Amino acid sequence: MRDNPKLANVPLAIGGNSRRGVLSTANYIAREYGVRSAMSNYHAKQLCPDLVIVPGRMAVYKDVSTQIRAVFSRYTDLIEPLSLDEAYLDVTQSEQCKGSATFIAQQIRADIYNATGLTASAGIAPIKFIAKIASDENKPNGQFVVLPDQVDAFLAQLPLGKIPGVGKVTLEKLNLKGLYTGQDVREKGVNWMQQYVGNFGVSLYQKCAGEHIGRVSTERVRKSLSVEHTYEYNKNSLQECLEQLPSLLEELTTRLNKQQLQNQVNKLSVKVKFANFVVTSADQAHQQLNSDIFSELLAKAYQRGLQQPVRLLGIGVGIKNQPQHNLQLSILDM
Repeated sequence: MRDNPKLANVPLAIGGNSRRGVLSTANYIAREYGVRSAMSNYHAKQLCPDLVIVPGRMAVYKDVSTQIRAVFSRYTDLIEPLSLDEAYLDVTQSEQCKGSATFIAQQIRADIYNATGLTASAGIAPIKFIAKIASDENKPNGQFVVLPDQVDAFLAQLPLGKIPGVGKVTLEKLNLKGLYTGQDVREKGVNWMQQYVGNFGVSLYQKCAGEHIGRVSTERVRKSLSVEHTYEYNKNSLQECLEQLPSLLEELTTRLNKQQLQNQVNKLSVKVKFANFVVTSADQAHQQLNSDIFSELLAKAYQRGLQQPVRLLGIGVGIKNQPQHNLQLSILDM
């Protein structure tokens, strides 16, 4: 939209060319039709027939991401990247803008626009995950502040579905137990949450009670790496699926070598999504890439589909946790 005026006022999405392609993002005009990231091209076109889908430009995104990261670093060294265009910043000790986090966020957004021509949104809060939630409150091109004395009231009325880690399935389970807001969780208490929800219930209670402050971490240790492909036409047999393994393995090998992780493998895994959208996976502990093991895992996972056609295949590895050699990822590696 920034670089092509013809795309500035049309429903627009980024994705692959095939009907089975998946969208990586969509502009706000397209979202009004219900178009979302991770949606298939086919479904998106059904919702919005005039949707324009263009391929991604990773080289451009990386260049812009570098510019954005440079802006962040003017205000703090405590930066935890989440993606190419999103990060947590701890500005507690920053002397910029007289130490005001609100003014720092305003200035960062202005600096990003001046450097890239792109707008940005921000969330400001004394608790990490609340800042994440707040960043979505006034999109696009806005910011939302939760002051320390507003945290309790904010968490009490907070819909649980907005809390990071509470997905659709988890939310449905929580709703069945009568849990809809932070206040509902508080009233149950931590012991009840542990008994009926498990360890996640304890974490959720701590968040809703304002006890989970969170720390901005500048070191991120990768735990896994995978590649997957959605096929334009279903694979109708195990043999057809097995024929896709060499190209997937080549791509996985390239990515491992690029990030110098080839000697840190501790698990191999296979993912299969069937035509009915049921997903299954299989894994096995192993110290290096092995095409025979991937084939065995694929056969194991495929059998669970009861001869259902396959629309997606993926393979991946687990990465050893080596604290003495923590891999610090740049914003370009996310």
